[in-house]
Amino acid sequence: MGDKALIPWREVASWSCRACGNCCVGYRVPLKMDEFVKIGGAYGQDVFEYGMGKVYLRNGVNRRCVLQRPLMDRWVCTVQGMKPTACRLFPFRIQHKPVYPRGDNSAYKLGDKVYYIYLDPDCQGIVPGQPTERFAMQVLPEIIRSGFGVAGKQKFTTSKYVNWTPP
Repeated sequence: MGDKALIPWREVASWSCRACGNCCVGYRVPLKMDEFVKIGGAYGQDVFEYGMGKVYLRNGVNRRCVLQRPLMDRWVCTVQGMKPTACRLFPFRIQHKPVYPRGDNSAYKLGDKVYYIYLDPDCQGIVPGQPTERFAMQVLPEIIRSGFGVAGKQKFTTSKYVNWTPP
């Protein structure tokens, strides 16, 4: 993420994946055990790196995730059907308390819970401004459900530009 501050969701008009590939450059993607097993079974152990008691997706050339491929001037994830939670959530960060002091515009209520939602400024799909109804009522709830393992297939929070079917 560099030195740029996270963006509170109330300062974002909308977001959609542009398949720019920025999400897969320079990030250490931690894996849950079930994600490790699924991805390892499909791609082998060479796609992982280990550290501090955790397993991460390995970065390759130019610090880009080894599971990302160029296709039609875009970047696509080759593990789309089993994409790790950290990847499904990018550029969103869901917190249980505010990251910044008062007035950060990040509080979002879903059901009886309040979450603090921010976006990573490195994402090209962020459109600054007043949140649209679609963003607030469809995208954010899907992100929260996905982050907590409730959502099924991503409808509003994944790229619409390209589909990837592994060879």
